[in-house]
Amino acid sequence: MEEGNHSVVTEFILSGLTDHPELQVPLFVLFLLIYFVTLVGNGGMILLITIEPRLHTPMYFFLGNLSLCDFCYSSTIAPKMMQNFLAERKSISYTACAVQLYLSFLFQDIECLLLAVMAYDRYVAICNPLLYTVTMSKRLCNLLLAGVFAVALMDSTISTYYIFRLSFCRSNIINHFFCDTPPLLALSCSDTHINEILMLAFACYVVASSIVTILLSYICIISSILRMRSAEGRRKAFSTCTSHLTAVGIFHGTLLFMYFRPTNSYSMDTDKIASVFYTLVIPMLNPLIYSLRNREVKSALKKAMNKLLTHS
Repeated sequence: MEEGNHSVVTEFILSGLTDHPELQVPLFVLFLLIYFVTLVGNGGMILLITIEPRLHTPMYFFLGNLSLCDFCYSSTIAPKMMQNFLAERKSISYTACAVQLYLSFLFQDIECLLLAVMAYDRYVAICNPLLYTVTMSKRLCNLLLAGVFAVALMDSTISTYYIFRLSFCRSNIINHFFCDTPPLLALSCSDTHINEILMLAFACYVVASSIVTILLSYICIISSILRMRSAEGRRKAFSTCTSHLTAVGIFHGTLLFMYFRPTNSYSMDTDKIASVFYTLVIPMLNPLIYSLRNREVKSALKKAMNKLLTHS
């Protein structure tokens, strides 16, 4: 922070989703329900993958990490958001704002890159099934996961550092329900040119590399499926990809809308709705998508429930 002739900002005020008092309690109840489903769904998925030996495969190793990411991502945003629905003064300290921004960068990048790694895993499973267990070894899975975390940590650290070295002197009111980049840059009286370049560079690198990896993987997958002689084989091969494709479509569709829409169509209200979707709704939907559209997960869940009922 540069002090200069400006007072140092020690806290921010979050404007929230809406300023209508009559909507605060209903929205609190709605997002409490969404958060509860998110915690139960992702926590249940992590537990199921941990205790069920049949799910100790590379595909479910990455799915378990995706569930952990969604669990943490939602927990970064939802508690403070729900607290502010009921609070008279919707404040967040300067440090807490920096931590929230850092973690939101981190988990968004991890989710984006994990979806790309999961596409590569499906490519190896369908296009090279005989070499799948050799190719997707435990060592490679750990290296891929380490690479995902390394890129996400680098992006979140650099982006957060360059945002919070700015001076905030215009106002301390963030026109959002959490600490996000665009509303923070709007409050700065410093030159934000470097921040905008970094934001675009990292968004293009992380999102574009993820999309390219997913597209190339699925081009190979579709080509391989079409060459299969058995209709049952084609159906089974494609069914293993539908859950992942659904999750990819929802997540990247929202991100593309957020980052690549025309600047003249930008609206903070639209931005808030899109942010609700990728920070709270998608983490809730992912475990539902993978449990409802995946035979192995449904079978493992049924087995776990039967064991629970038997012992009780």
